[in-house]
Formats: sequence, structure tokens, C-alpha cells
Amino acid sequence: MHVYLDPRSGRTYPLDARRWQGDDGAPLTLAPGPGIGPESITTSARSLWRYRAALPGAITRPISLGEGCTPLIETRWGDQDVRFKLEWFNPTGSFKDRGTSVMVSLLAQAGVESVIEDSSGNGGSSVAAYCAAARIRARILAPETTSPAKVLQARAYGAEVALVPGDRAAAAEQAMQEARTTSYASHNWHPLFLQGTKTLAYEIWEDLGFTAPDVVVTVAGAGSIVLGCDLGFSELLAAGHIDRLPRLLVAQPERCAPVHAAFQGSSPMDSDFGPTIAEGTAIRAPIRLPEVVDAIRRSGGDTVAIPEDDIIAATRRLAGIGLYAEPTSASAAAAIDVFTARGAIRPGETAVAVLTGSGLKAAATMQKLFA
Repeated sequence: MHVYLDPRSGRTYPLDARRWQGDDGAPLTLAPGPGIGPESITTSARSLWRYRAALPGAITRPISLGEGCTPLIETRWGDQDVRFKLEWFNPTGSFKDRGTSVMVSLLAQAGVESVIEDSSGNGGSSVAAYCAAARIRARILAPETTSPAKVLQARAYGAEVALVPGDRAAAAEQAMQEARTTSYASHNWHPLFLQGTKTLAYEIWEDLGFTAPDVVVTVAGAGSIVLGCDLGFSELLAAGHIDRLPRLLVAQPERCAPVHAAFQGSSPMDSDFGPTIAEGTAIRAPIRLPEVVDAIRRSGGDTVAIPEDDIIAATRRLAGIGLYAEPTSASAAAAIDVFTARGAIRPGETAVAVLTGSGLKAAATMQKLFA
């Protein structure tokens, strides 16, 4: 039976779509499930719901827009062969649709009629879209510096968008206050979001002929891809369908790198913080920081902080091979060079790099880079 789990105290709670934190304010997750094999995949479903057997909650009517089943393309990046997972092929242009589809499906099934969400952009536009599909009212709180393209997208779906003075933390603080009177559909807090994100691991496994890659390179803000991959690959390992966890190699912008600082043994609060072109990862105090660091360590992974100039250069290099990625996700491409030089990616290994969002989501920034 699926239950919510507080990994810090071990306390459990019944699976309830409206619950988003523990009674003591701790973030919740679900313990890894038993995993599924190829025979349990619903091959007729061209979406992440092909892995429905691995998802909790007995969802009878998924809120789906065709999320998942994104391309995995093989190319050369510097001295390394790499496979890029193009998550901008999701319906709203980012990987966030994986988690949102599962989260909103549970909320809709529970009869929720309105939600609030805070976001630096991609999460908010994703929640807005899936709430529109579910006929749920959505209010999105975003920092005033959020990309206009992302704000426009959320408003186009019919969501109420309020721009909050200050940084990402200010938007989150206001959302938590307002959540006292409505359901909090937070892609950072809600435990069901991670269940959708874990389908990325299942999909990479299926893409590679039901084998695990040696490494997965990704970016981290709140760390939902890291935690989702940890959940998904851990389930596959427990079920005996892979023989090891892929090493999780994680990039953050140098100007906002609390996960990197914590992993390398420094206090995140000792790090310098400032505006970064990788706005989607500009989260100074990730709520699941200990869990993200533990997941990287458990996989035998590593972290890196990428300078702004290298993020910009990687964005241009990706465009030069036909991949129009927003700077946030281009940080992962920049990290490939660093991890290869360190020996964290070895010759001949299967390396998958996750490109999280489309350059169309950051039109104003891309205009400055390419005009």
C-alpha cells in the first residue's frame, strides 16, 4: 500500500492528494515502489502513462496532454559521445509536465477545484496547462523577474498570474501563506510531483533497450530530476531490471549553487548568490536539499558549478547543432565538458544529458544571445 513518507523522521501518512507536507512541516515523498518490468508497460499509451503500473493512487482518469515519450538523440559533444534527452518536447515545453500530470490527476480525482502554485516559470506554466485540462482554477505566483514568455504562457492557459516583488523565495513564501485556504499544487513540495518525474528514469531505461546508462547529467534547482531519477532507477534496481544505479552528475549555475556547495562539504549559505541566466535553477534554499545530496552520493555521482560565460557558450553550441535549449538546461551540456575532464564520464560509457526546457521559454534572453 502506498503511503507518504517523511524520509527525515520515518513518519508515514495516508496517501492524500491534498496533503503536501508533514505535520511538522517536513517535505514528503513516497518510498520506492517494487518497480515494473517490460511486461508491465502499457505499450498502447504514447505518454508517461505507459508506466501507470509504477505510479501510485489508482488513478482512473489521468489528466494527460501527451507528456513523456520525448526523443533521445545521439551526438558528439566535445570529446564525448552523448545522448541528449529532449524534454522540451513535452506539451508545455519542459520536463515539469511529467510531475504535473501525475500531481494534477490526483488533485482532480480528489475533487480539488482550485490550486495555488509558485514558480520561476516552467512549473507555473505547466500547472496552468494541466489545471486548464482538468477544469481546475489556478493561481500562479512568480518572481517579478520571471521570463515574460513563461508568464504569457501561464496566462494563456487561463491561470491568474501574480508577479511577486523579490526573488524566488519571496514567491514561495507568499504561496505558502495563501495555501492555508486552498490546495497547494507545488511542484517543489507536493510528493506526487516526484512520482511523475521518476518516469524519466523508466523512459531512459526503455529508450536504451531496457538497460541503464552509466551516467545521467542534469541540472538542479529544487532537484526534482535528481530525486525522480533516484526513485525510478532505485525501483528498477530493486526489481532486478538493472544491475546498478547510473551516476547522477549535477550542474548548477555558479551564482546559485547550494546543492553543489552542500555536496562538496561547504555550507550553502556561505556561497555567493546573484542573478543568473539559468533562472530555472535559481533556488537558494531547496526544500529537499539533504535528500538531493544523498541521492547524488548514493549513485556515486558528482556536482559542478558552471560560470555564466560557460552557460552562455553552451547555449550557443547547442543551437549550433540544432538544439534550441534555454540557458537553464544548457548548463547540463556545459557540465559534460567538466565531468569528462574530471573522469566522471569515462570513454565508452553511455551518457545521457537531460535538456530540460526549450529556448522558446526564454525568448527575451535568447534574443540578447543571438541578436
